Amino acid sequence: MMIRSELPRDARSLRRMLAEKDAALAERELIIAEKQALLSERDRVIAARDSELYAKTLQIEHLKAQLAVLRRARFGRSSEKLEREIEQLELLLGDLEEGVAESSARAVPAKDAKPAARARTARKPLGRKPLPGHLPREQVVHEPAPACPCCGGTVLRKVGEDVTEVLEYVASHFKAVAHVRPKLSCRACETMLQAPLPSFPIERGRPGPGLLAHVIVSKYADALPLYRQSVIYARQGVEIDRSTMADWVGSAAALLRPLAERIGEHVRFGPFLHADDTTVPVLAPGLGRTKTGRLWVVLRDERPWSGSAPPAAFYCYSPDRRAERAEALLGKCRGYLHADAYAGFNGLYDRDPKTNQPRLIEVACWSHARRKLYDVHVATGAPLAKEALDRIAELFAIEDEINGRSPDERLTVRQAEAIPRIADLKTFFEAAINQISGKSTLARAIRYALSRWTALARYTTDGRLEISNNAAERAIRPLALGRKNYLFAGSDSGGMRAAAMYTIIETALCRARHKAVWTKPLRGSAAWQVSWPILRPILPAFRKKLNCEIMKVLLAAPSISQRRFP
Repeated sequence: MMIRSELPRDARSLRRMLAEKDAALAERELIIAEKQALLSERDRVIAARDSELYAKTLQIEHLKAQLAVLRRARFGRSSEKLEREIEQLELLLGDLEEGVAESSARAVPAKDAKPAARARTARKPLGRKPLPGHLPREQVVHEPAPACPCCGGTVLRKVGEDVTEVLEYVASHFKAVAHVRPKLSCRACETMLQAPLPSFPIERGRPGPGLLAHVIVSKYADALPLYRQSVIYARQGVEIDRSTMADWVGSAAALLRPLAERIGEHVRFGPFLHADDTTVPVLAPGLGRTKTGRLWVVLRDERPWSGSAPPAAFYCYSPDRRAERAEALLGKCRGYLHADAYAGFNGLYDRDPKTNQPRLIEVACWSHARRKLYDVHVATGAPLAKEALDRIAELFAIEDEINGRSPDERLTVRQAEAIPRIADLKTFFEAAINQISGKSTLARAIRYALSRWTALARYTTDGRLEISNNAAERAIRPLALGRKNYLFAGSDSGGMRAAAMYTIIETALCRARHKAVWTKPLRGSAAWQVSWPILRPILPAFRKKLNCEIMKVLLAAPSISQRRFP
């Protein structure tokens, strides 16, 4: 700032100085205005991004709700269009969620990283789950500088440490295993000694048990066709032709079929069963099109009522859905059958002429009854359908509370809470059907439930019964994914082969908290070499107990062929 003595004396110089000052102030005001404009533009961009993020978040929540509805309906209706809608929604959801993450990252400049971090720490913790304990651990220690950055001191002592775990993936790889058998000669008698060649899953074949198990699990559990596997292996420098892997799978299926049949015996020996079926397109040579085969599943799962029998699933293929197929599958079973309203099961509920007792007792599925009402509610928004759905939801809420308890506890709760609600629901249905047209879809849905009321209410008579057949429907889901990827099975024998493989793999999956069950004749055989690697990767709960002793209890129940039937 100029002092008074430095100011010019003449008026012209003073005017020139004032003009310069005014120009400087005008330039400064212009710069300030430009910066304010930039700040306003930045605020506008941030507001637009916030609006975009909010709109995308709302769209994601809407799509998630729509996707949940479609997933519930996927196994209630046979619709390829519905499958495509689900795939498109999942792709759209993934793209939107990636876009939200990218926009959020762009919205925070690098120079504002620390304030943003403070804002994140102020939010409620997300409660991230720790990484699984069975994973192998690798420790990477990041040592600080050997000298203090403040004073240069070199005498440092450890007062603690921070540990951050990240999940890493180690790519799978092939390896060649050479089986060397030295030849020895006795110096006393010249006798030649050599160890015998170990038994391989495929005679004179090159795949080891691990590779063979990987191919089978990828094909059936992950629905990855062999031609796609061939391309994946080629990227790793190993050329395996699709036809070669097809030979491997066929040979393995022949080895594993006795095990699948043994699992089937164990399943059908149970007194409380779940059954369902789904379509499988099968190539029909000479017709220029595919025919429709069926894959059936019978499930034995006592975990909901803390039963001791190991859970297992048995799959069976048939070229059609005639009633004799259900008879061949379940005709020798005795006890209770959870199933849908398929007419082919009706003969199984007939009385045995020798004992005058039903061979199987029907337990109808409340999920099927609810699904018909749900479809009516979605299509018409009928208040009666909505009320019925709310009442049925109360029954399922009761089951959620007693899942895993003993049969006596489950029965006590059902008698106290479920039976009164079921009686009220029946009264509601009988009153509602008189208020609507008998030809309406709602009337048909109500009649479906009323015509099966005894079977629907049967689960309240025994704590070992279930309210629905959802367990069997869950066991059918892997087949739906495989059906989409494979398009069709090559033949009826291919359907039978798939049934055997699904039996072994799905049984292993539903044994997550149970020991796998094997029979003595299979241990040490070629079937053992193939089957055990299949089970091992999908039983993490027993990763540390992988030995033959744990396997000796497989299917300890007597064979169904040894059971005496009246």
